[in-house]
Amino acid sequence: MSDDSKDTNQDANNQNTDNQNSNQDQASANERSVKVTDLTPNKGALVGKKTDIQNPELWEFPMNYPLSIIGHEGERESLLNEVKLILGSQFPDFDLASIEVKPSKTGRFHSARVNLYLTTAEQVNELYASLDNAKTVRIVL
Repeated sequence: MSDDSKDTNQDANNQNTDNQNSNQDQASANERSVKVTDLTPNKGALVGKKTDIQNPELWEFPMNYPLSIIGHEGERESLLNEVKLILGSQFPDFDLASIEVKPSKTGRFHSARVNLYLTTAEQVNELYASLDNAKTVRIVL
């Protein structure tokens, strides 16, 4: 009887080992069959330049358009001058004295706040392209 139990235990151990090896072989086979996909951005997701309006049908012109232009600390005057230059060239009727420049709570950034009157989508595209090229502008909201 003791011999039978040893044989049964040994057979069970062999089966467990075989099952583990089989599971490892299956896992290896599964790993080999996994296909890595290319994670490049969808081509054609953006229409035009990155600063262009993507859904012009959602915009209603003419409109008042509030804008916050954010620049780094220590660049208050240069941010103000650059914003005045851009807005003055694109919106001749805009009152440059109405630009408010305020520091952030932490003092790391300055924001220039303006309210523009826009009449076409092209104005928005030109404005964002100009602000994107500005050296002192960090973010436009």
